[in-house]
Amino acid sequence: MEAVAVLRNCPLSPRKMRLVVDQIRGKKVESALSILQFSQRRYYAIYVEKLLKSAISNWKQKNEGSNDDENNLIVSSVMVDAAFVAKRMRTAPQGRAYRIRKRYNHVTLKVNSITKQENNKAEA
Repeated sequence: MEAVAVLRNCPLSPRKMRLVVDQIRGKKVESALSILQFSQRRYYAIYVEKLLKSAISNWKQKNEGSNDDENNLIVSSVMVDAAFVAKRMRTAPQGRAYRIRKRYNHVTLKVNSITKQENNKAEA
């Protein structure tokens, strides 16, 4: 059973967020959390780590009656899409103005439980 968590209007650049997200795609949840905890882009990783924890709790709520362990969870897919762009003006020499674009993004993270056959593939 798959669980989804969505982060909307995150005030960070989607291009840089994809660099963080690419590190955890297809990994087990425990290793993904440790990768995010020690990521070089900590400011970006905080948002993804919080989103991953939210997806895990969503999965627990969906599978309340099942005996599946949370150790078999894997980050099945992560998507980063561009959101709106806030446009600001910055003063420039000789009475001109330069445009500053502050980019936002949407992140969609899916967590899925894996079977023993898929578990062997993920470890290899």
